[in-house]
Amino acid sequence: MSKNVSDHLVETLAAAGVKRIYAITGDSLNPVNDAVRRDGRLQWIHVRHEEAGAYAASMDAELNGIGCCMGSSGPGHVHLVNGLYDANRAGNPVIAIASTIHTDKLGLDNFQETRPEALFQDCSKYVFLANTPKQALNGLQTAIQHAISQKGVAVLGLPGNVAAAGADPVHSANKNFYTQPRVIPSNEDLNEVADIINKHEKVMLFCGHGCRHSVDEVMQLAERLNAPLGYSFRGKIFFERVHNPYAVGLNGLLGNKSGFEAMHKADVLLMLGTDFPYSEFLPEKCKIIQIDTKPEKLGRRAKVDYGYCGDINSTLQELLPFIEEKNSTEFLDKMRELHKEIENTYESYVKDKGSEKQIHPEYVAHLVDKLADDDAIFTVDTGMSAVWAARYLKASKNRYLTGSFNHGSMANAMPMAMGAGLSHPDRQVIAFCGDGGISMLLGDLMTISQYQIPVKIIIFNNRALGMVKLEMRVEGYIDWQTDMVNPDFVKLAESMNIAAWEAKESIDVESALTNGFKHKGPAIINIFTDPNALAMPPSLTFEQMKGFAKSMSKMIMNGKIAEVVDTTKNDLKYLREL
Repeated sequence: MSKNVSDHLVETLAAAGVKRIYAITGDSLNPVNDAVRRDGRLQWIHVRHEEAGAYAASMDAELNGIGCCMGSSGPGHVHLVNGLYDANRAGNPVIAIASTIHTDKLGLDNFQETRPEALFQDCSKYVFLANTPKQALNGLQTAIQHAISQKGVAVLGLPGNVAAAGADPVHSANKNFYTQPRVIPSNEDLNEVADIINKHEKVMLFCGHGCRHSVDEVMQLAERLNAPLGYSFRGKIFFERVHNPYAVGLNGLLGNKSGFEAMHKADVLLMLGTDFPYSEFLPEKCKIIQIDTKPEKLGRRAKVDYGYCGDINSTLQELLPFIEEKNSTEFLDKMRELHKEIENTYESYVKDKGSEKQIHPEYVAHLVDKLADDDAIFTVDTGMSAVWAARYLKASKNRYLTGSFNHGSMANAMPMAMGAGLSHPDRQVIAFCGDGGISMLLGDLMTISQYQIPVKIIIFNNRALGMVKLEMRVEGYIDWQTDMVNPDFVKLAESMNIAAWEAKESIDVESALTNGFKHKGPAIINIFTDPNALAMPPSLTFEQMKGFAKSMSKMIMNGKIAEVVDTTKNDLKYLREL
């Protein structure tokens, strides 16, 4: 039988390194589904919601270089959008096939008609609607090349009749090219960077995800300069080690005072591989040097004095021979001492484990860090669970941490864990899920069950949208409509053939985590955490502090005195620092 467009599509995806497709089949997507079945090389993962599929594909891409998801006509591929926004902003090469209605129906406001070329424009590096078989095959090769070279999402709109049509040979390449150029600043620029660093005594390094493959080089630079080393949330898992003598922690909304202070008291701030989004936390008085592979990112967040295009690994290898050693440890020692004080504050929260259905989430996160494998992969929901991960999860031999750090979406941790668990079944995968986040995509627990993906899902069950509570209080609002009535997650898991454990008392947390982690298949660990464990951000403006006080006053007037006391007590040490 002669090959159709879908047959060639499957061959091209397999040749590009795609291992699995996350999708719900139907109507215009059925020809592709059939081609996948007949070819046999790609695994079709039947998700329950396309958004979950897009997140899972994004994790495939983040961990392995490429991922693929698909959505059928109209509503099917519209559901992909949120996950694709996240993948595109995270720099993950994802191929999305948006099948659509037949070409002779387009433009007539037909049933399930959308315009993929317009719909996906803002969440992709490349989007193209194919109207002929040749366009489809040329467009697919081009889409994959855009995704892997520009690090983001590429979308191919594929009408059902085109997907099923016979295909003649095309003139584009029948494979894709994973180029790995060595990008470094010019010799003149390298000398300029070295000269600035050598002339100033207090240098701080701030490292992001772009340093993922340059840990050794960064550590060599920190050692030579005796420089405090801070990091973004995406970068922390590579540097926040127990025995890192230069680490001073995070800056930003989830950061701490030592990371903030080191940055603001430095003479020179060297930003490496980070597109740190929180401009209000960045200094304005010191000299700032930024190095990134994407020159369009230079200077868009901070008042950068010197910006250079270069990959961190190659650039530091070339730069290190020009850097003079700094003997003074005064600046580093002060920042490290402050960091140690902050860490001790965090530890004090761990020691007070909480009461019935009021377990301190800090204690839970601390135990997860203690019990997890040295090469565990952590996925983290947006919200309070991200705070606990930021404060208590540490780097180890080969741990990895990710979340919706650029897009900031809810409900990301569980579907990301799906992708991580399928692509790395040999590694422990742990999802930090808020009860708000897990509730949004509950249906895809059945995807985890159906394919027995061995992920460990920890639910921080505080019966509330915790981060939103904090946001509202800081802005001076009464937190209204933030409380949640949740299902019995253990019974829900059991009905889905997923093993489950629960902790209502702090004494039960360690055994619940241990049993869940040891279980060979998927596991849910439901922990009733304290809804008043609200972590204050590291730096508040005076107006924000007034807003927080105003909110507390309103709560007192509304009879919520006990809640005010609990909230204030939990963050008293932080408030004192502020």
